[in-house]
Amino acid sequence: MVVPLFVGRDKSLSALEEAMAGDKQLLLTAQRRAKTDEPSEEDMFAIGTVGHIIQLLRFPKGPVKVLVEGRARARIRGFQQSEPFFVCDVEDVEEPEDDLNEVQALMRSVQDVFEDYVKLNTRIPPEMLVSVRTIEEPGRLADTIVAHVALKLKDKQELLETFSPARRLERLGELMQGEIEIRQVEKKLRSRVKKQMEKQQKEFYLNEQMQAIQKELGGGERDEFKNELSELEQKIKTKKMSKEAKERCTKELKKLKQMSPMSAEATVVRNYLDWVVALPWEDKTEDRHDINEAERILDAEHYGLKKVKERILEYLAVTALVPRQRGPILCLAGPPGVGKTSLARSIAHATGRKFVRQSLGGVRDEAEIRGHRRTYIGALPGKIIQSLKKVGSQNPVFLLDEIDKMSMDFRGDPASALLEVLDPEQNNTFNDHYLDLDYDLSDTMFVTTANQVHSIPLPLHDRLEIIELPGYTEWEKLAIAKQYLIPKQAEANGLKDLAITWNDDAITMIIHRYTKEAGVRNLERELATVCRKIAKEYLAGNRATTAFEVTTERLPTWLGVEKFREARREKEDEIGLANGLAVTMFGGDLLSAEVTIVPGKGKLTLTGKLGDVMQESAQAAMSYLRSRAGTFGLSNDFQNKIDVHVHFPEGGIPKDGPSAGIVMATAMASALLRIPVRQTIAMTGEVTLRGRVLPIGGLKEKILAAHRAGIETVLIPEDNRKDVKDVPEGVLEQIAIIPVKHMDEVLRYALAHPQPDEFLREPSSVVDWRIVETMPPADPRDAH
Repeated sequence: MVVPLFVGRDKSLSALEEAMAGDKQLLLTAQRRAKTDEPSEEDMFAIGTVGHIIQLLRFPKGPVKVLVEGRARARIRGFQQSEPFFVCDVEDVEEPEDDLNEVQALMRSVQDVFEDYVKLNTRIPPEMLVSVRTIEEPGRLADTIVAHVALKLKDKQELLETFSPARRLERLGELMQGEIEIRQVEKKLRSRVKKQMEKQQKEFYLNEQMQAIQKELGGGERDEFKNELSELEQKIKTKKMSKEAKERCTKELKKLKQMSPMSAEATVVRNYLDWVVALPWEDKTEDRHDINEAERILDAEHYGLKKVKERILEYLAVTALVPRQRGPILCLAGPPGVGKTSLARSIAHATGRKFVRQSLGGVRDEAEIRGHRRTYIGALPGKIIQSLKKVGSQNPVFLLDEIDKMSMDFRGDPASALLEVLDPEQNNTFNDHYLDLDYDLSDTMFVTTANQVHSIPLPLHDRLEIIELPGYTEWEKLAIAKQYLIPKQAEANGLKDLAITWNDDAITMIIHRYTKEAGVRNLERELATVCRKIAKEYLAGNRATTAFEVTTERLPTWLGVEKFREARREKEDEIGLANGLAVTMFGGDLLSAEVTIVPGKGKLTLTGKLGDVMQESAQAAMSYLRSRAGTFGLSNDFQNKIDVHVHFPEGGIPKDGPSAGIVMATAMASALLRIPVRQTIAMTGEVTLRGRVLPIGGLKEKILAAHRAGIETVLIPEDNRKDVKDVPEGVLEQIAIIPVKHMDEVLRYALAHPQPDEFLREPSSVVDWRIVETMPPADPRDAH
């Protein structure tokens, strides 16, 4: 190819001068790195082109322009000198002979590909195709086409260093094919952009025409738009709002007046102004300061729940004394069906405020709380602002239901967005993304509900005032059924005018044998079923009988077979069977531990679907018994002769927690010593390796479960003595509570030893566990 070059380096200029003075021959070779200003011998490729200088033009200032024609490939054998210019020895490169048929096929293929390339590249003249078709030498054909294809330096050098014409044509075809694909994509993109521009121009032209037509017809829509703006302006002037909000509305209204009513931006601004104006910036309801009336309302709508009611009345008392009081952030935590949501509604009724509820179950988008920015199509404020607009008050009771059911994904974490909402120090300047204005939430009384407190993220948990709502006791359920549920279902099922007598025993039977829950939802369903059965019998008897009695005998007819088995203690004292107590989401329950000893090699087997903590408690109990082997009269290596199997019945139900430690230790001791366990006693407590009994939770529910099961005595940790006051007095009158500090005390009370006072006082003589005879059980009352 013939190419013009601009030469500016001193070495290159000196080389040109020398070549012009001689045969005008010079070697052209590319640099490995173009940014190197002073290349050395290693910076240049070894394969270059021998060129002939056709013309040299000198400019007054600047580089020299030289027109060079490439003649042949050459390989540098060595450099003779590098100053003042490079001089090197070169040798000609011979092209190898290739297979003629292969070369002919490659030539045709490359010519066809080049034709496609020329169609996509307008810079190459069509006459070039005719010239290329006349070339018969394969090497010359490849070198001629390369001169017109836009390739990188690396690819061009690769082709220059490919001496075989066939391989050169093959590689050239691959490179041209890649360039053709790139050109085709560029062509598609240009076509797409052109169509989009034409579409936008068309829409603009049509919109301008429509505006012109509307103007000729009288501009009715424009007049309607002006009327809307006047109404908006009047609302902004009369609406009580913050200074920041008023300034923003005035600014947005000014922008809106300058817009076309048909533009998309005008709709966005109009919707924004509507939202801001509709919010209750300073619209409040008066709090009820009559404490006695508020207490009467709470008691009338909910039975029990003293702690929650007391907290609400405290808040009302403080607001009566200090009007500008920040609303509390309460979290009602408890199992399903205990009345958390309905209690929040009662709080609104008692305080005289409006009520609004927002469920957070399954919410995983942060924008649900804070809203979307106005840049998005269809953007709206978050649920907090939407709910306040809906209720029309700045100080409602705002229920955030199921706060523990929120999740998170790539769209953000709604729990983190709630941190500002539920922080009294920050929520007076709550900033919604859509409004982009500070809104005061400090007067709003937020109430949240949760089933599992540990599911709430810790930073959010720290901002909540947790009020535990434990499951109802059977007496509370009985009272709720008689005072609230039965009248409600009687009215709902059309039995208000009938004389229906509900026996307490029948209601208690429904509670124990047809429901198993902490709340009263299923109880209400079963009572509704009984009411429907009565309604059916009333109509089937032609309304002749108006008096019905609900008894335990009739319940199986109406409700079917009993759904749940009521846990009851064993009647006779047994070896290796101890009564424990557990707390589930349905309340307290009796949990029996069974232990059996078989000959073996010291293996401890635990069954009954036990969790990790419970399994570790069993191991701790076993270690305690082994450490006291001498005191129990067991040989020091007794564990090497036996296998111990601990089992908790109802194996399909998962069990976990440390509070069954003393139960397992007692059952193991009973099985090892062959001394029966008193079945009138139940126990709860965590055991340590030293035999200390540590405190547990859920004492109230556990004692109530023991009372239902017919237990006469409950052993509890000494540190739980303070929690006994939460147990109903009626239960304490029928059951004995014995606080214990050490496992030795537990065994003295629980095991039916003939001499309980002397048991474990002094070490007994060492015996083999297999020959200890079963001792007769002592009177269970002797332990007390």
